[in-house]
Amino acid sequence: MTPDFPANAAPIKFYRHPLSGHCHRVEMMLSILDLPYELIEVDLLKGAHKASEFLELNLLGQVPVIDDNGTLVADSNAILVYLVQAYGAATDWLPTAPKPAAEVQRWLSLTVSHVATGPSRARWRTLIGAGDTPETGAAREASHAFLGLMEGMIAGRDFLVGDSPTIADVAVYAYIAHAPEGGVSLADYPLVRAWIDRVQGIKGFVPMQASLIPEIA
Repeated sequence: MTPDFPANAAPIKFYRHPLSGHCHRVEMMLSILDLPYELIEVDLLKGAHKASEFLELNLLGQVPVIDDNGTLVADSNAILVYLVQAYGAATDWLPTAPKPAAEVQRWLSLTVSHVATGPSRARWRTLIGAGDTPETGAAREASHAFLGLMEGMIAGRDFLVGDSPTIADVAVYAYIAHAPEGGVSLADYPLVRAWIDRVQGIKGFVPMQASLIPEIA
């Protein structure tokens, strides 16, 4: 357990759905920082995230949420920032120098734009059985467009922001690594695949539960 976590504190309560890439970001950061946490599953299909007791945790009715001994934090990227600032200040997971800090913020922005409308949406539409609709096709096209850009953006780098991993890698990883579950092949993106391997080699890495949908190689 990280020395920054109070010895007499209760484990962090972590509300999640196991197939959510947003939730996986948080679980991976909790594990990397070696923080004690209690998993609390939220059944999205049964609408548990819209129940009154959950809305008391997050009025937006979304996972993930953490309850750190009374401190509630929602939104996956916000939780990453909170965890590192609270318990990983002596690490490089959230740079403070202007240029790398700006690069981290840029990648976090991409997770709610290009990643969300590309591989995340393609995977979600596949998971819910939406079929090969124009919307699914558009999400897959957007995925390949972004993966092509990402291939160029990470050329010559081990991680998204230089030679060391940051919360940017944690935030981007899940939906890129699991893009094949949405019918998006990674075969044409060797640098992206190599980056995925490096992220999976980080101490404390935990895999996200795979869906039962066959992947596209």
